[in-house]
Amino acid sequence: MPSPQPGLRSDSAPASPTDKSFFARGALRKSVETIEKENESHGLRRSLGPVQLTMLGVGSTIGAGIYVMTGTAAANYAGPAILLSFVIAGLACLFTALSYGELASAMPVSGSAYSYAYVSLGERAAWWVGWLLLLEYGISCAGVASGFSGYAVSLLSDLGVHVPAALHTTLIQTTMTPAGMHAVVGPHIDVVGAGVVLFVTVFLVMGVEESVRINTAIVILKVGVLLIFMVVGLRAIHPAYWTPFIPPSEGSFHYGIPGIFRAASIIFFAYVGFEAVSTASSEARNPRRDIPIGVIGSLLICTVVYICVAAVLIGVVPWRTLDVADPLALAVDAIGWPWLALLVKVGAVIGLCSVLFGLLYGQSRIFFTIARDGLLPPAFCILHPRFRTPWKGAIILGATVALATAFLPIDIISDLVSIGTASAFGVVCLTVIWDRNARPDAIRPFRVPLGGVRIRGVWIGIAPALGIAFCLIMVGPLFIDVVRDLLAGNPTPAILLACYFALGAGIYRYYGLKHSHLRASTTS
Repeated sequence: MPSPQPGLRSDSAPASPTDKSFFARGALRKSVETIEKENESHGLRRSLGPVQLTMLGVGSTIGAGIYVMTGTAAANYAGPAILLSFVIAGLACLFTALSYGELASAMPVSGSAYSYAYVSLGERAAWWVGWLLLLEYGISCAGVASGFSGYAVSLLSDLGVHVPAALHTTLIQTTMTPAGMHAVVGPHIDVVGAGVVLFVTVFLVMGVEESVRINTAIVILKVGVLLIFMVVGLRAIHPAYWTPFIPPSEGSFHYGIPGIFRAASIIFFAYVGFEAVSTASSEARNPRRDIPIGVIGSLLICTVVYICVAAVLIGVVPWRTLDVADPLALAVDAIGWPWLALLVKVGAVIGLCSVLFGLLYGQSRIFFTIARDGLLPPAFCILHPRFRTPWKGAIILGATVALATAFLPIDIISDLVSIGTASAFGVVCLTVIWDRNARPDAIRPFRVPLGGVRIRGVWIGIAPALGIAFCLIMVGPLFIDVVRDLLAGNPTPAILLACYFALGAGIYRYYGLKHSHLRASTTS
């Protein structure tokens, strides 16, 4: 086999001592220098600064998680202890955010965890990380759109416009029973949710700079609405609703300590989006400085907002009543201020649009990077001649997400998203450890705190190791519930997961391997 080109590592290329002792040999990997050179020739506009990136992160994060999933997690699993669930999920994201910050400063490239995995773990692992990121970004859009649908229908009802249930209810519906989740199929699709996905896709095609300006204004609006909700809600809190803080366990992750962790794995969905900032390296003016600021800053802002809103929410209405599509609307109705109810619903409807934009933006840029490597068709990396955006890929992505929105309920979507998110986060933390060992002298304007230890000459960072541990804690209850639902006669979540991974394996086997640019360069 011919020697690989400079900057590439093939199966036959000599491995470094770190590769032999710490990571598996035989992976087809890119060098950091190669992806940095590719990042400089992408053709996208560098127009985003630290404030815009932070607003992109906040806009991508504060959405269905706080507007919808907080009520579901509190009512079915944690009760008032949902506050502890937010802390646990926030810690998992904090260690990951620190890892993202170091990698973004050391490798200022687009593609997020996909690009990092390509450097550290090789092409095959990178493909699977990219496929998992579709769960995190793309499929999570369906959950956000479902939340939008609930609030939009409620708002229209207040304005005297009735939307038939057949037009805002997903094809598959789920119900919770003591034995687990059960799915039923009905004659309806969520046209409202699917429609908003297509609407936001138009803005994504038009261009990032113009859309980010709109996004920043929307972020200010929706955070302002949540702050008003918190201030007004403080006067209507019933302390009795917070007791018992940790309800007694009823088995199967319902309440008690297990329920806190199951709720954390659900509201992990609420944090999806802050790391979308890392996908914007190709369009950041100073990625080494601004990306870490955007990632960590947006996470901290969102965590504070989440905990405060959740505390007010479960203090205003009994937590067992919060398993609805619009829990904040239920709370403001209980407060008895009609203008506030209207304001919250308007804020939710507009705000969820910014979340859709941020997530669709992140997924389209990941697909852009994967397609440039040859693992996806070229349509995903063709730039519009005027807007300089990957417009064909954005349209394909928007149409796919719209279909998922029309058919899948948010309960199933949130679990799938959390599995993909935790897996991708774990890879990011692992890549920090790999990079420190493989490139100990590389320039890193930002480094993860807490230091590390050496085990047989290999540096293990405390922060990234804790990030990996928390990701495993997030995924554990989800897989247990999937198996439990399967044994209880509800195979829907297991079938969806199996089909999703089978599709990913098929695409890589029959397309990616044949069109991989890196593989072609090492065998030519």
